Amino acid sequence: MANPTYTLIQSVTLTTSTATVTLGSGGTIPQNYTDLQILFSARTDRASQPADDLQISFNGSTSSFSQIRIYGTGSGAGSDSNYASGRQIGITDGAGATSNTFGSFSLYIPNYAGSTYKSFSTDSVSENNATGAFQELSASLWSSISAITSISFTSTSATNFVAYSNFYLYGIKNS
Repeated sequence: MANPTYTLIQSVTLTTSTATVTLGSGGTIPQNYTDLQILFSARTDRASQPADDLQISFNGSTSSFSQIRIYGTGSGAGSDSNYASGRQIGITDGAGATSNTFGSFSLYIPNYAGSTYKSFSTDSVSENNATGAFQELSASLWSSISAITSISFTSTSATNFVAYSNFYLYGIKNS
């Protein structure tokens, strides 16, 4: 098996609060990689909450998503499917988490430029010095044959990502 190569396509560091972060805005994600990897460290201004759920959209589409997830809350665990219409893809810190901490997030999309439905997986965790810390793993599907040209993130609670949240989009070539 060949060694994959990772190329940074885009990085975004917020300097002010914003409701939506879009990678590849204007349809600029190059289509010459085999897979995409997104890593980010983020926090929202969701008041009094240690965590905030995140949603995704591809190419501006908010439909045709499905998902299954498992999660831990610090005091229990569970699983479900199609939470937040299947667009919920992870969790990050809210304003009620330990000050100056940011949640960690990883998203992997194989065959993003192909003409088949797009599967993707996520791993996310909130950081908090309390029992209310959360982790989620999800497997998702976007039932569209369109190539992914942009990826947007929002919170399910309609809050903002805060300054210093960082987002990194990598292209992967299996050559």
